[in-house]
Amino acid sequence: MVIGIGRENGQLAETEVRSLVAEALSQIDVRGKRVLVIIPDSTRTAAVPVLFRAFADLLSEQVEALDYLIALGTHIVMNDEAMSRLVGVPVVDGRAGMSQIFNHRWDQTDALMTLGVLSSARMRELSEGRLEREVEVQFNRLVVEYDQLLVCGPVFPHEVVGFSGGNKYFVPGVAAPEIINTTHWLGALMTSGAVIGVADNPVRHVVDAAAALIPTPKLCFAMVMHGQSLQGLYIGSMQDAWRAAAQLSDRLDIVYVDKPYKRVLSVMPELYDDIWTAAKGMYKVDPVVVDGGEVIIYAPHIGELSYTHGKVLDEVGYHVCDYFVKQWDRFKDYPWSVLAHSTHLCGIGTYEGGEEHPRIRVTLATRIPRERCEKVGLGYMDPDTIDPEEWADREDEGILLVRRAGEMLYRLKE
Repeated sequence: MVIGIGRENGQLAETEVRSLVAEALSQIDVRGKRVLVIIPDSTRTAAVPVLFRAFADLLSEQVEALDYLIALGTHIVMNDEAMSRLVGVPVVDGRAGMSQIFNHRWDQTDALMTLGVLSSARMRELSEGRLEREVEVQFNRLVVEYDQLLVCGPVFPHEVVGFSGGNKYFVPGVAAPEIINTTHWLGALMTSGAVIGVADNPVRHVVDAAAALIPTPKLCFAMVMHGQSLQGLYIGSMQDAWRAAAQLSDRLDIVYVDKPYKRVLSVMPELYDDIWTAAKGMYKVDPVVVDGGEVIIYAPHIGELSYTHGKVLDEVGYHVCDYFVKQWDRFKDYPWSVLAHSTHLCGIGTYEGGEEHPRIRVTLATRIPRERCEKVGLGYMDPDTIDPEEWADREDEGILLVRRAGEMLYRLKE
């Protein structure tokens, strides 16, 4: 059973959220138990402070522990200041009141635990024949050191798993490199265009199968944001609550347009602090760009490709998927999630006879220098020469301005 409210117009009041949370928590037994809440990092728009207050009020006197784990995937760790903004109360030395707030450390082996294996045959089945290799599944060991998991996160169209949220907070959220790399590369082989905004797909199936290896009871709090407004909250099983949220997100977060555009200026909000995260400004508009067109990622506040993976990206550059597949012996030992990010930002295209032909051009208008942009295969524009408002209301010229890019998916009407 799913407990929830979803609105296509108007946001949920905090009293409504608290009522939903109270009803859901009344149906599970957490008295005297250790509860771990899994939450997104600051690269996702989410009503985390609202849920943080509700959990503190409703659970703190019942449970032995009420702690939080930030589902960073491979993003950079958050300090106290960033955590304070995330949860809406002061965090000091990783603590807020009775709660300890942990960063997921995908890069520290002692923070991880193996919970099972997806066999080659199972991977072949789940990936519909695209990957056939045994995958060891490791997660942050905290997921089995607590008695109850509360998984909280927003649901948006997503380039790798179709829609974010649900079990994605386990993979890649609190998972280890092997399963993260495998799922991201599977998404690259399928291409973002074939996955984004599609709830049922092979990547989601692998994510669900991996998450099923976690034995700890789980309760999903799936949020649907529209802009910065919380318009839906669904609470229930990992599958049912997520699916209900995905259905509302499908109605709220996909914009249909009549014809494609020659140029798109994606203005990235400051919640994206490197191109690894700001690349969503390309993924979400790629479907409405003409062949040979251009996406410009405008982010004057960004000065790095990736705080975690920048050195690898400098080595491999940005390329279409065929570029890697047809030279697999050369690239197979690089982190597959980095290769996947590379292909998603570059977009689809061909690689034949040593010549690469991306379908569209991707240009960075950031603080990343021209030399570095060109070295990795991306275009460069000086952000100081761009006034976004000069790009407004020019659809008749084939130009689209997206003022807060990264969460709304653009599609062509059929």
